[in-house]
Amino acid sequence: MLIPRQTTPDLTVKTLSSGIFDLAGQTSERGTVVCFYRGLHCPICANYLTELEKFTPEFAERGVDTIAVSTDGEDRAQAMAEKIEAKALCIGYGLPLAMAREWGLYISASRGTTSIGIEEPALFAEPGLFMVTQDRTLYYGSVQTMPFVRPHFSELLKALDFAIANDYPARGEYTGPV
Repeated sequence: MLIPRQTTPDLTVKTLSSGIFDLAGQTSERGTVVCFYRGLHCPICANYLTELEKFTPEFAERGVDTIAVSTDGEDRAQAMAEKIEAKALCIGYGLPLAMAREWGLYISASRGTTSIGIEEPALFAEPGLFMVTQDRTLYYGSVQTMPFVRPHFSELLKALDFAIANDYPARGEYTGPV
């Protein structure tokens, strides 16, 4: 389990437009929003990433980078980027399943062709959304077991504004006896 205020696992993936993304080397003022998505086969992911693409400039105004990452290979990642008309959003691909597990993501097995006629990969990671601070500690995390009911980026932006204005700490960090 990832713990707020603790260092996140490594995250190094190839991207479509920026070479290698390495979370440890990010230099943004306030950190990075990491959005793990299921892959090209998921129509809900396409809608979700379209929203993240729309809000990426607003995250940037607050000193926060964004990246969307999947276990898909380069061709499928490129097709997703084209589908959502990605311009500002960095798209990472080739996430190893072992790394997905380190991030606490659930892994699903293929159930064949989806409702949009695209074959699911044999194994793939379910969605997760994380806000990682500039010192690579976890600030916020949300993990889903399926594609439905994801956090809204507009709400995350409002929460980020509140956190910045009030120097609000990451919560959920207690690991002692209960």
